[in-house]
Amino acid sequence: MQLKVLRDPIDDDKFHDECGVFGVLGHAEAANITYLGIHALQHRGQESAGIAALDAGQIQVHKTMGLVADNFDAATLARLPGSAAIGHTRYSTAGQSRIENAQPFVFKGSVGPIAVAHNGNLVNAEELRASLEEQGAIFTGSSDTELLLHLIAREREGTAVERIQRALAQVRGAYSLLFLTQDSIIAVRDPLGFRPLVLGKLRGAPVFASETCAFDLIEAKLEREVEPGEMVVADASGVRTVQKLPPQRSGKCIFELIYFARPDSQVFGRSVYRTRKELGRRLAIEQPAEADVVVPVPDSGVAAALGYSEESGIPYDMGLIRSHYVGRTFIEPSQSIRHFGVKLKLNPVQHVVKGKRVVVVDDSIVRGTTSRKIVKMLRDAGAKEVHVRISAPPTKWPCYYGIDTPVRKELIGATHTVEEIAKYVTADSLGYLSEKGMHEAVRAEPRTFCDACFTGEYLVQLTPPVESDRRDSSAR
Repeated sequence: MQLKVLRDPIDDDKFHDECGVFGVLGHAEAANITYLGIHALQHRGQESAGIAALDAGQIQVHKTMGLVADNFDAATLARLPGSAAIGHTRYSTAGQSRIENAQPFVFKGSVGPIAVAHNGNLVNAEELRASLEEQGAIFTGSSDTELLLHLIAREREGTAVERIQRALAQVRGAYSLLFLTQDSIIAVRDPLGFRPLVLGKLRGAPVFASETCAFDLIEAKLEREVEPGEMVVADASGVRTVQKLPPQRSGKCIFELIYFARPDSQVFGRSVYRTRKELGRRLAIEQPAEADVVVPVPDSGVAAALGYSEESGIPYDMGLIRSHYVGRTFIEPSQSIRHFGVKLKLNPVQHVVKGKRVVVVDDSIVRGTTSRKIVKMLRDAGAKEVHVRISAPPTKWPCYYGIDTPVRKELIGATHTVEEIAKYVTADSLGYLSEKGMHEAVRAEPRTFCDACFTGEYLVQLTPPVESDRRDSSAR
């Protein structure tokens, strides 16, 4: 028997959002509420989690590798007293899965302790880090979020809000941030609004989260989005905007609606579930297929497959069943089983696909390795034809704004034609949604979303430039 350690066999061939953030102020059970909040945001990061809680002017933090539910119990939460807390879930890039990079980060400065939780990526982090190290700064991890704390600590004058403002003026990129100070929670979103951040109320207590599904769990009421370029302060006097930068070209990540966000969330003012169904409808119009059944790749392809089925009139059925209990460590038989990793997570339903012409719907193809295995599994289960349909355009470019993506040469959409990809995944046909169809499906006004992973049109200058084709390793 061979012990094998690897990432989720399906999701490792996907783009990954880096993290989720949550915060609450003025609630007697702040840590417990934050635990529930980051549990609801677990899909945004599964490698580490943390909660920082404020009590009597001091911040206590508990951070751990692994899932929220596995590492926070009643005893742990009891050691995090206080009426204010922020929490974080994180997905790391390869090689950076270390407790040193787990968040929230906490430091003590002349304005008292400050904790921070970050969703995003600072594209000039390497340049700033090198400059700070030359000046004697010592870093304990590789996260660009730690860089923010160094920049804040170097500010010697003003309130915590003013120091955070001056620190953020030095950075470029994507950030939805929650800061916990001695007397407040400060929420900030970058000027282009790459990553989502929402404000709500829980029986009078202000709450913040990456997605509204966290509010649903704790029965909080959604108030509004934190606007791009806005800084919101919640303290004993209430909730107020202390900074609102002039409007810029919007950079909201369109992939949040296609794949990252939970279907039951509202993101950027849109229902994620409804948007994904509409993507599927457009896909059926643009890429029809003569078939007997529409099958989603669960879970991310379900809503789009429903939309495809409704628009095309082809019956929908669950021809692939997903196991939700696959960890990172498992025993693989010494006698090799074909497609072993994928078969741990997905299994075809033979009576649904046998003898059928199958349309299999997914949200994206990254490297193509998983799609190839899925097509073969369906054929092995008796499918007569397999037609692959993707509810987004080909992903051709890496993202540097808070998503873990392969370098461009590893993106099959960047190096192969649609016909070549179809041949590689062994599909009878392959169809992608067009860029025009994608934008129409999300009801996007011109220039209101970042679609750089499809077009290569980066909205914030990268340092070093994108031509270096590097893989981001800052591991939010």
